[in-house]
Amino acid sequence: MRPSLILLSARLLDPVTGRFLPQTALAAAGGRVTALGDDPTVRVLADASTTVIDLKGAVVTPGLVDGHLHPASGAELTHGLDLSGCTDVEQVREALARAVRDLDRGAWLHGWGLDPNVFAGHPVETAPFDTVLDGVPAILLLFDAHSMLASRRALELAGIDGPRTFDQATAEVVCDAAGRPTGLLLEDAACELVERIAPRPTREERRERLATALRAMAAAGLTGGHAMDANGDSLAFYAELDAAGRLPLRLRVAPWCQPGTGADGVRALIEQQGTGGRLWRTAGVKLFMDGTIDNGTAWLERPDCHGESRHAFWPDPEEYTRVIGELHRAGVPTATHAIGDAAVRHALDAVEKARAGGGPEVRHRIEHIETVPDDTLSRFSRLGVTASMQPTHCCDFTRADHTDNWSRRLGEERASRAWRCRDLYDSGAVVVLGSDWPIAPYPPLGVMAGARHRRPTRDLTRAPHGPEQALTALEALQGMTVNAAHAAGEEHEAGRIAVGHRADLTVLAADPLTTAATELPDVPVLLTVLDGRPTHRDASL
Repeated sequence: MRPSLILLSARLLDPVTGRFLPQTALAAAGGRVTALGDDPTVRVLADASTTVIDLKGAVVTPGLVDGHLHPASGAELTHGLDLSGCTDVEQVREALARAVRDLDRGAWLHGWGLDPNVFAGHPVETAPFDTVLDGVPAILLLFDAHSMLASRRALELAGIDGPRTFDQATAEVVCDAAGRPTGLLLEDAACELVERIAPRPTREERRERLATALRAMAAAGLTGGHAMDANGDSLAFYAELDAAGRLPLRLRVAPWCQPGTGADGVRALIEQQGTGGRLWRTAGVKLFMDGTIDNGTAWLERPDCHGESRHAFWPDPEEYTRVIGELHRAGVPTATHAIGDAAVRHALDAVEKARAGGGPEVRHRIEHIETVPDDTLSRFSRLGVTASMQPTHCCDFTRADHTDNWSRRLGEERASRAWRCRDLYDSGAVVVLGSDWPIAPYPPLGVMAGARHRRPTRDLTRAPHGPEQALTALEALQGMTVNAAHAAGEEHEAGRIAVGHRADLTVLAADPLTTAATELPDVPVLLTVLDGRPTHRDASL
């Protein structure tokens, strides 16, 4: 088979050793690397149909993979007013006022990316914005995407005038002492009360927003992602884009298993495994063990400073354990959202119990792991559980002096053990890096940089949070290449540049291992290759 793509004058970087391969050229056919060699040897393999690109000494890494993102829901949630740059209540109020002036009468206002730190320790509620949003139905999604503020008009239209009870134990319509809603809605079940009555874009609009987001991800150097939901039309959208040759990322999708999922629902999730298309497939199941620290819905071994974060997401945590056991016996890998120390411990306990019961070898994983004690660290390696981390959350949503909302809630002891990437790596855990987009930006160079510098992205002169937990440049690259492949059980065909491996490649203008962490996000992505096909090509090539 003649190559469809040949890359010449390349520096081929091995993420295992951190060294460049001796070869300078690569050929791909049928979506696989078919030859490595010097330029003259590989060049002669081309025919008239082969795309030949001279990389002029650019660095080629295995395709970068985001270990945790939400492409479809992120494309929808990030449409509207971007509040992520606001640092105090007054800036939010001004942004809302400008947006309201442009709204048609009766139209809904959608905002996203709101950081609870803007409230400076005061209650997270809509009261500061009531005058600006008077009569305006508005949804303001907080940055964690586990909570939102709904304006008084939005609550009125949704018929929300007091507390509610939900299957999700940490879901809540937050109310004041008199039982009146404050506007803060916690977790999906509560947020959906308002979301389901708000106007929605058409199906075609949502699919095209997803396509646009995926193209931008490819341009940033991503060739793949572990998509942690299969909600709404997302699977249909992936199938349609794939069939049309418009899917620029290789996606591994984990549908959700929520509290209340019965035996039939679990069986359906098992039967769904392996379905998909050429560039996407269902692989694994996503579960939640808690919410988030910032909104008081994490599960901590000791309550936070407000007496919150005391409960699991599952009303009966043992039911979660039973489901993990059933999925394990069926050979289905699980990915559990566990942020607080109690949540992480219970998730590890569940995997340990499942493994003790026998069954196939399954690679389970835990997502986020924002604060854990010392005795938890070695269990990841011992149980073969992947640690899926998002270091830019530490960079952008916490502060080195612990004056941020996350740190204040936890207190000094727990805030000082934030995002223990270094300790987990050193304990032998497989650490996978990701963005959790739309919670944080998806460009992979920024994710790897954050794992190294742990500084606020908007002001790199500020002190790092927990610099002793930083990863090396090579470890950060491994977190988005070989370790991502291992987590997916694909190390035999992905994560390295080798004959027979997938021709998923990222081409950079500089060596990511020698570029300073603070400069890495600005390194140009010259070429992105998926399945042997360029999905992004810089004009300089």
